[in-house]
Amino acid sequence: MASTSSSRYAKHRRIGEDDELEEVEEEAEEELERFDDFTIASSWEKFISEIEAICRQWLADGAKILMQKGAEGVPPFENLYMIKRELKHGKRVYSMEYHFMKSAKGQNSYWDDDTHSMQLSFGVDEFLIIAPLSASGVILDDPESTKLLSSVAIALSNCGSNWPAFVPVHDPSRKAYIGIQNLGTVFTRRFEADRIGSQVPIRLMHLEGLHELFLSKFVLSSSDFPARVKVHFSMKLSYKTPEYDHDNETLDSEATEPLTENEVVNHPRKLWDDDCPWAEWYSAEDPVKGFELTAIWGERTFEETLEMAEVENASSFDADSWFLHPVVSRYMVDDSIGKFVGFASQLHLLVNAYESSVEAQFLEDFVADTSGQDNAKSTATVPPPSVIDRVMKDLFSDETGNYMEAENKYSRAMRGAPADSLFGQFCLHALWFGNCNICAIATLWIDFVREIRWCWEESERLPRMKSTSSIDLSSCLIHQKLQMLTICIERKRSLNREKGTGYKDETSNSTAVNKSRKGSAGVVPKMMLLNTFQEMHAPYTQDAPLMTEDMHEERLHAAEAFGNAIGLSGQLERDILCSDMSAFKAANPDAVFEDFIRWHSPGEWLSEDKTDGNAGWPPKGKLSHRMSQHGNVWRKIWNDALPLPVSEQKSLLDPVREGEKVLHYLETLRPQQLLEQMVCTAFKSSADILNKTMYGGFKEMKTKMDRLYVTMASTLKSFLGNSDVNDLVGGLKRLCQVFEHIEKLLILAASINRKLIDAPRLAQAIFYDYYNFYLPKMGTSLESICYEKEFTTKEKVGMYERDAVSNLFPPPTANQSWRKVLSMGNLLNGHEPMQREIIFSVQERISNGHYSSPTPLCTNNEKIQTHRMYISGTSNDLWVALSVTSWD
Repeated sequence: MASTSSSRYAKHRRIGEDDELEEVEEEAEEELERFDDFTIASSWEKFISEIEAICRQWLADGAKILMQKGAEGVPPFENLYMIKRELKHGKRVYSMEYHFMKSAKGQNSYWDDDTHSMQLSFGVDEFLIIAPLSASGVILDDPESTKLLSSVAIALSNCGSNWPAFVPVHDPSRKAYIGIQNLGTVFTRRFEADRIGSQVPIRLMHLEGLHELFLSKFVLSSSDFPARVKVHFSMKLSYKTPEYDHDNETLDSEATEPLTENEVVNHPRKLWDDDCPWAEWYSAEDPVKGFELTAIWGERTFEETLEMAEVENASSFDADSWFLHPVVSRYMVDDSIGKFVGFASQLHLLVNAYESSVEAQFLEDFVADTSGQDNAKSTATVPPPSVIDRVMKDLFSDETGNYMEAENKYSRAMRGAPADSLFGQFCLHALWFGNCNICAIATLWIDFVREIRWCWEESERLPRMKSTSSIDLSSCLIHQKLQMLTICIERKRSLNREKGTGYKDETSNSTAVNKSRKGSAGVVPKMMLLNTFQEMHAPYTQDAPLMTEDMHEERLHAAEAFGNAIGLSGQLERDILCSDMSAFKAANPDAVFEDFIRWHSPGEWLSEDKTDGNAGWPPKGKLSHRMSQHGNVWRKIWNDALPLPVSEQKSLLDPVREGEKVLHYLETLRPQQLLEQMVCTAFKSSADILNKTMYGGFKEMKTKMDRLYVTMASTLKSFLGNSDVNDLVGGLKRLCQVFEHIEKLLILAASINRKLIDAPRLAQAIFYDYYNFYLPKMGTSLESICYEKEFTTKEKVGMYERDAVSNLFPPPTANQSWRKVLSMGNLLNGHEPMQREIIFSVQERISNGHYSSPTPLCTNNEKIQTHRMYISGTSNDLWVALSVTSWD
């Protein structure tokens, strides 16, 4: 039984195998029938087959996989990608490019900035372009272009693709194309385009003529025009602000007579940044070269040609949307040396000078080296004496020292001098003196110190220095020294006046002791003198003598060396203590040493009074062990001190001695010490000047300025330590790069703000757009970042902002001859658009007339765009692209 069953199953298996074999043979025959025998195919058929194979592969992959396979973005479009292949036909090599979109484009989005010219011209989303691959730009004649287009059309039809395909014809510089697109078994869309690159006929400069041109594409003659054809119309106008006419600029805008040569000299031309904070030091190129305004009329329907004239005469204010785009100078993203001249470029030169000063001992060595050079080289290194004299005259002009207070809280952390101070101005002048090398700086410094010594010897007040009784220890040491010298000059002048009036120094009479109370500042609460039942008076005392940072350090070293031995750190402390004792004796004639200790150093008096605050008289207590020792220095000074109020004491500050110390410091300063302080001051002063710029309070700009101060403070504090010179110089050069980026952005912000002062929201939005565009450039690397991307962002203008924007287009003046002949309408304050773009289209229902189809490809209510024409042009250039849908 089992054997029979197995035999039956084996028989069925053989029958099944025979059936399968027959099926395989049939499939092989079918494949053989479909096999392309290339041994007899023409080269043209092979070419078509190769195109078809490539298109099939692209069609099968789809956009997502093509992007993974290396499809490249098409700049500057964010949504458009391209993949290409090369093909050979005969002796020609062709390049076939497939352009596709990452995401579908909206129906009414062709006026946006993310639209390729082919998409805009022909109303398509994706497309193929096939053209000769040649560096010389081979011109395609009509037969070849037709054959090439036919090849692509056949290949696309075979693979079932409905991509539109385009082939360039005639001269490629004319951007002329023909194209075709299969829309299924019924419809075909054909494309053609051409360009007039010379004088455009007057009829085609106006909307009426262009409307008639469009109508002529689907009627045989004007007599065939329908009475009313519903033409869909949309328009985009582009305006550009006129360039500033420097050649015809006058002081009086109404003047018609040109200025004479003498008048031009006496009335220098006003620059755009004359009232900006940096204008005293340099004139910046205006980064905003102008604005481009785009006015868009949304789609509307017209039935008569005469209606076109009304649109042409309409005001640009009637447009549905306005978009504004700033034309920004290329130097904003150009790092080439010499392209941008500002504080940052000069600070970079100063850092180079600092690097050269590290090993030098004396500034005079650089001056000596310069004098030994040949004249040509010396002249290029150090400006002539006349320039030095002019700088000194400017520095030492009779100006009061009203220092500019830095608004930024980090400014004081940079150990520099105020920008308006004498040393701050020296550093700023040095930045622009010659090429800011070490030789030029050394020459300028020696003359600078020479002028300071003259002021000291003549008791002349130092210019640009505040009259103050304190020294700013947060500033650099040179500024502290100049503050000390200013005080010494004032004291010196005061002493000279006293000598001139016959002032007698009463302190020289050591036997004259007046018992009357003098110099009292008031009663000390709850304190009585020990030997007499009298209230204790607090005296006026001299202020502690002024000291610079290095003097404080010397005092601390003296205290460490001698303080434990004698109880006082040196002669200065003895003089201060003696002055206080003399003033106390004058205010309390009956006081004893113990009274002074109770007032001056209560910790040295061991009180035995009750703690309830009701102490009796006389006060009970005793001196500390240190103060009661035999031979105590304090008691000895007390015994020798005369009872003299402050007004009769000798000043603790010797102005002549301290003034000479300051001059000695300035005259013997080492090059590296000078350059260190110059670098800190120059960075701080430059930033403080830029920080005064009015830029409309753009928050991104304010954040960057605050960050700049933080970065400068962090980098410049390296001078306080023992940092490696190479590391320090590298950090300073990176800081210069950061400074340049922010300086450029600040100048741009100032320019945008003043041009759109009446539209602050729009100004802020435009700056924010460019800030985001520029942000990748703002690294700290010393390497120049390649930045070929163009800034194309446009900002929408609000209805309430249109008046402010229209002010950017002042009416043309009579002497602007290039505005006398106007060729197109739609004027904006008398200015014609630099480009006009129009889309005409006609739509028809599928079920009506010629385009009705027996095949139900779509619903009867769906419309198809039967004719579409894109027109772009000016009075000297016209580009027309037409797409026509036909029924096959």
